[in-house]
Amino acid sequence: MENNQNPIQNPLQVELQAEQAEGIYSNLVFIAHSPSEVILDFARTMPGLQKPRVFARIIMTPPHAKSLLGALEQNLGNYEKQFGTIPVLGTLPGNKDKPDHMGFTS
Repeated sequence: MENNQNPIQNPLQVELQAEQAEGIYSNLVFIAHSPSEVILDFARTMPGLQKPRVFARIIMTPPHAKSLLGALEQNLGNYEKQFGTIPVLGTLPGNKDKPDHMGFTS
């Protein structure tokens, strides 16, 4: 007899050390890719600062990057349902959902 039920999955146990729990603030992300990876460089820029500094580099496979995109879309959708529409800064006139660049480059 074939069992079509999904096996019960245990929740993933994640360790978060104090240093990482503080988080890193970023207001600028540089995105690059190759055939096998997507690279996200999280940086900070401030007025008068000539050269933004990268504080974290995340390298992932394209399938994981696409999963991240889906998770962000879902979570931001939930956020907007609870708190209202998030304004997108730097949008072009008549294109309210697509920022001109808004600190994200590819």
